[in-house]
This record gives sequence, C-alpha cells and structure tokens, in this order.
Amino acid sequence: MRTFFDPRQLAHAPLQELHNGGFIDYSETPRRAEAIGRVLPGLELPANHGEAPILAVHDAGYIDFLRTGPARWAAAGRPGDVMGYIWPIVGRRRLKLDRIDALAGQYSLDASTPLTADTWDAAYWSAQSVLSATHAVLGGDRAAFALCRPPGHHAGADYLGGYCYLNTAAIAAQAARKAGAKRVAILDIDYHHGNGTQDIFWDRGDVFYASLHADPATDYPFFWGHADEVGEGEGTGTTLNLPLPQGATLEAFRAAQATALDAIARFGPDLLVLSFGADTWDGDPISDFKLATVDYATLARDIAARGWPTVIAMEGGYAVDALGANVTSLLSGFGQLVLNPSAR
Repeated sequence: MRTFFDPRQLAHAPLQELHNGGFIDYSETPRRAEAIGRVLPGLELPANHGEAPILAVHDAGYIDFLRTGPARWAAAGRPGDVMGYIWPIVGRRRLKLDRIDALAGQYSLDASTPLTADTWDAAYWSAQSVLSATHAVLGGDRAAFALCRPPGHHAGADYLGGYCYLNTAAIAAQAARKAGAKRVAILDIDYHHGNGTQDIFWDRGDVFYASLHADPATDYPFFWGHADEVGEGEGTGTTLNLPLPQGATLEAFRAAQATALDAIARFGPDLLVLSFGADTWDGDPISDFKLATVDYATLARDIAARGWPTVIAMEGGYAVDALGANVTSLLSGFGQLVLNPSAR
C-alpha cells in the first residue's frame, strides 16, 4: 500500500489550547506524525496538486484567513497564536469584516484550534498528501494511506476547529467526484463526530457520509452527530450517524460499523474515503472507547472485504506511544486483503 506524507506538515506546532476553562499543552503535536512515520518507512512525498482541489471544498475568504491571519494578528499587537473569543452563533451571515479578532471568530468553531504562522503550509501539504493518495487509488491501487496532519474532519467549508483546518476527507471525496467517480462514500471511524465533513455534504446526494463516534450528548462536538441528523434536500438520507456510549468495545463498534457498511453498500459508491482516528484506542488521553490495537486490523478487514477502492485519511489519536502500532494494525488489515485477493 502506498503511503504519503510531507515533512512540512510537522511545522504546525501551537503551544497551548483552551480546554475546560484553562490553557493546556496542545494535544495535536508534531510527535503524532513522527510516531506514525517511524513505522512507515515507505512514506512518499506527495505531488503538488495546487489549490484548486482545496477551493473546490473551502471558501476563498476562509483560505485567505488561514494564509494571512497570523501576520494580521501580529500586526494588531496580539501575542501568541490566533484564537477567537467571539462567535456569530445567532444570525450568522456574510459580513465584510476586517478586524482580525472578528475574522478569528467568523472562521472558527472553537478556541482549541490556534492558528500559527506555519499552519497554512502544514495544512496545505496535509491536503496534498490525501490528494496524492486519492490519485493513487483512482489510478488503480486498491487502497492508499495519507498521513494527514493536521487532521481534517472537524473543518467546515469556512471554519476551523477540533485541531482541523482543511477537511482532507472532503477534499479527497470532491477530487474523486471531479475525476469521474459518480458516487463517493466517506466512513468516519474517529472517536469524535466529523461535523465539518457532514456540514460540507449535508445537502448533496452524490456523497454518502457515515460516522461512528462518541455520543455528542457527552462528547465534543456536542451540537452535531446525533442519530436524527440525516441530511436535507438532495442529501436527505445520505448522512448516517451512529453514536455510541462511552466505554464502547470492539463488539459494539464492529456492529455499528457493519450497519454503516451495509448502508454504504446500498448507496453503491465507486470509491470509499476512510477517516481513521486512533483515538478510539483504550488509553487515549482525551477519549473513552475501549478498542485494542489488534481490533483495528479486524475493522480494516471488514471494510476491505467490501471491495471498494479506499483512500485512508488519518484523523485523531493522541496516545503518541501507541499510534504507530495502531496505524500499522489498521493498514495490515487492508494489506492482507488487498494484496491477497483469495483471502476475500
């Protein structure tokens, strides 16, 4: 299986995030990607596919904010990284704003996702990594892996949040559609609901989004990911949320994944994008599922058995010492089936 990553993705390194009323060390550190990279010696540098695939998903004003926000923040005399403190939750509408404080609120979901001078470059190459994996699959590979860091599934078309700036899964899905795939499915198996991915494809009938995640009644992002959210307009029925209680084990997770896979099969995709988060591991410091390392190979075999060409995009996972083993477990599950068709 081909795997993609660019070292420029390591440059993004905020010092702190706001969490539960206090500042703590930033959880989504470069050490996450370094830990995964150590166990994937065949990592390839991604090709540069440019900004067009990013702008096919994200608002141009938002992209400009990612590019220029840190310099404008510094010019305004603000210390540290860009972080919003006011959000337009009522009557949200397009306004032509200029003050950096306003833009930080307009283009963000939370105060736990700082914007640094290196964020745009890191996020750009994260997107190029998933685009390269997508083109590998479109070119005939059965599966390819993008070590996306920063991750992506909380980022909407015009907002950052949950450590995410560019929605890599959405960028991959849209690129596949543009390349001729008539239908694309996204399966999100991160601990947290991918609110940004759901938002981007909410009213579209050509992309199916299925997510297994911690019940938002108890876990971030709280306001999205409830079971009654199914899409609207042409997208009615192409969103499937399967929230699970804290403490869920492989048995419950695997059963929910089977439900999602059956729904995806009825949709009939030409290509699958897998948003994979290893924060479902028992021992992750900010999550509360109980999956073991060996369980990821089991889940991967279940997915690969369906036979869909698959782009795998890395999302969360914050137990750094376990990340390498958890990722290789997942990829081994794909490899056993992809490399040996008789195993199906």
